[in-house]
Amino acid sequence: MKINRGRLERHLEELAEIGKIGETGVCRLAHSKEDRQGVDLVKGWMADAGLTPRIDGFGNLIGRLEGRDKNKPILILGSHIDSQPYGGRFDGTVGALGAIEVVHSMNDNGIIPERTIEVICFSDEEGSRFNKGIFGVRALAGMLEEGELERKDKNGVTRREALKEFGVDTDLTESPVYKKGDIEAFLELHIEQGPVLEGKDKPVGIVSGISGPIWLTVTLEGFAGHAGSVPMSMRQDALVGASQIIRKFDELVKKEGTNTTVGTVGSMQVFPNSRNIIAEKVEFTIDLRDIDVQARTILERKLYQLIEETTKTYHLKYEIKEDTRSEPRYCADWIKEIMREEDEKLGFYSPTLMSGPFHDALIMSYISDYGMIFVRCEKGISHNPLEFAEMDDIVKGVQLLYATALRICQERGDSHLVPDKAGYSSNKKD
Repeated sequence: MKINRGRLERHLEELAEIGKIGETGVCRLAHSKEDRQGVDLVKGWMADAGLTPRIDGFGNLIGRLEGRDKNKPILILGSHIDSQPYGGRFDGTVGALGAIEVVHSMNDNGIIPERTIEVICFSDEEGSRFNKGIFGVRALAGMLEEGELERKDKNGVTRREALKEFGVDTDLTESPVYKKGDIEAFLELHIEQGPVLEGKDKPVGIVSGISGPIWLTVTLEGFAGHAGSVPMSMRQDALVGASQIIRKFDELVKKEGTNTTVGTVGSMQVFPNSRNIIAEKVEFTIDLRDIDVQARTILERKLYQLIEETTKTYHLKYEIKEDTRSEPRYCADWIKEIMREEDEKLGFYSPTLMSGPFHDALIMSYISDYGMIFVRCEKGISHNPLEFAEMDDIVKGVQLLYATALRICQERGDSHLVPDKAGYSSNKKD
């Protein structure tokens, strides 16, 4: 039994028109009018697939198909459809629309699942607008934090205001929605966002686990002065201090990290941001992640040390705010085994690989066993309008998702539970 390639391709193309930038880019920021337009479009496709769709108070789009046995833990499929401000057409959407296609194809083939299926387009996975992502899935898992709705975007709009404009009234007391034991498994399909599958000449990969990210916001404070009159030896230049930290951080990761360690500074704000005033205040983000948590911990300690040493050298004050911390999370062995068996039947012989980027699956792993499937993307490019995946590869990935979901839906057996959630915390100050 095959999925409907033409329908899936049409859905991908139509969604890419909402928030389109240039020829191939997309900008659908979380809770924006473009995001809402996308959600409304996809909601209709959920209904067409036989799902009963709704938008919850956190902006998640959830479609439900009742199974024969209402008492069985449910199967959840999904990903996200929000994007980066300068994003591509496939990040998240391949998994979200692929999940809908799985259910639509089941209906086309007359299959009534043994257990209930939910398809979720999670709200604000990207985190680019409010500098804190995986929002919707954290709401479902009960991992939202104090002050979550008061976070502001670069225009000063709070998340609470944005959600209201999006069309939902958010009540944090409604979180969590799921608890351990409610969910049999969570499956997510996603483009790889890396070059491994292309290097192996393979269209599809089975994911072993997700690297644990640490997100920090570093603020340096010096003293503003006239660029023409303050001697170099007397300056407290926050921007020069920031540049030194960024350079040394890059060197640290390259020299002392493992082959799975990555470190990035992706956002910076400068005050007063004038060409002839010495920078008084600089705020920048740090993203450090690794599948090896011990290696990550060692580098994190050295990062704090170099920040302290650099700020002393340039006579600056500093503050480090921890936005996100998660340990590496590994895919369930029993799900990977099903994927391998179905993959072999399909003749793909897909390799196993880890994920450097985090996904909604990272949070779902705290309340459910999970599995992920990657689809090859050209040159590993993502978070960029040049992001591209061949339709042949996408279809293969969705076909494997379909086969895996069908097995989990129809097989009778004990629920596979995960340990108590641990290892995720946020908003601590160093």
